[in-house]
Amino acid sequence: MNGNIRVGSLLGIPFYINVSWFLVLALVTWSYGSGLAFEFPNLPGITPWIMGLVAALLLFASVLAHELGHSIAARRQGVGVRSITLFLFGGLAALEKESDTPSGAFWVAIAGPLVSLALFFGLSLTNSVLPLAGPLSAVLGLLAYINLILAAFNLIPGLPLDGGNVLKALVWKLTGNAYKGVEIASRVGQFFGWTAIVLGVLSVLGISQVGSIWTLLIGFFLLQNANRSAQYAEVQARLDGLTAADVVTPDSPVVAQSATLREFADEAVLSAGSQWRKFLVIDDEGQLVGTLAVDILRQIPREDWAQVRVCDRMDPLEGIETVDSDRPLLDVLGKLEESQIPALVVTKANGMLVGLLERSAVIRLLQQGSTPNPA
Repeated sequence: MNGNIRVGSLLGIPFYINVSWFLVLALVTWSYGSGLAFEFPNLPGITPWIMGLVAALLLFASVLAHELGHSIAARRQGVGVRSITLFLFGGLAALEKESDTPSGAFWVAIAGPLVSLALFFGLSLTNSVLPLAGPLSAVLGLLAYINLILAAFNLIPGLPLDGGNVLKALVWKLTGNAYKGVEIASRVGQFFGWTAIVLGVLSVLGISQVGSIWTLLIGFFLLQNANRSAQYAEVQARLDGLTAADVVTPDSPVVAQSATLREFADEAVLSAGSQWRKFLVIDDEGQLVGTLAVDILRQIPREDWAQVRVCDRMDPLEGIETVDSDRPLLDVLGKLEESQIPALVVTKANGMLVGLLERSAVIRLLQQGSTPNPA
């Protein structure tokens, strides 16, 4: 799963760790363990690095709690959560869909930073109230500080950060246009991405004291994801208002069940050429009842084609993916991507066949720079 390792589930949500997480785990363990060894030279043997490992694991537990905040807020709105993944730059809660309202999107976005802020105040209070000192106090202080940084960084108002999603929700509320919110938040995210890249490059070249190699890497991460969000917003805006019926393939491979194989060969197969290897079969009412493979013509002698009807040789509708004709095209595109199938059969609510919708047709639609007028 793209370098992700499943390690269990939390509240029924699959939990994954990306292989890049182990690199950060090792770096944080070594870095903080070395710091403890320097600050507290009386710590015996490998104790500083064991404490560094514990601090690193608690750091990622904080990131996990941050993502659980998003997930719980989404679930309260009836939005499913596919998974939570920890990776190089933090964590990601993969939601099944966007919130239906700008206020819902706002609360999902802000929930993560609120959890991080709550951890900051809770850890800080614990560190000040309990009689802790030395390394343990230092570890708690680090975790409190990290959670504060995690909340502040994620509140930067640019996608893909939580602050970008907050900005998206606010623009959506003000304009009534969700795609405009994504577009503006993506542009802001691109600005911060380029800013981080410039600061990182100047730091690496020794020109500036602000930034580091991590600033450069984070900049690339922000820019890449902000660009992807901007492209997605453009796709959403162009497909908005269109339904599955608007992109049905002209002259879809359809044949009547009452037709003979001779009629099938002459009127359907020959006219369609070699483009289709399977046809959709409809009854006299226009409802989808089965499929028929072109290869059937090789199995039956040519002289018998006129006596054999399509209904005698058609296959049942097992494994055929269908979609309602009035379903939004954006939802259909998501279904195609999720199922990784090349096409869907489009039918009306009463079961009547409309035609075939191919993934390639949607791609061509986006490449053409114009969209059909909704029916």
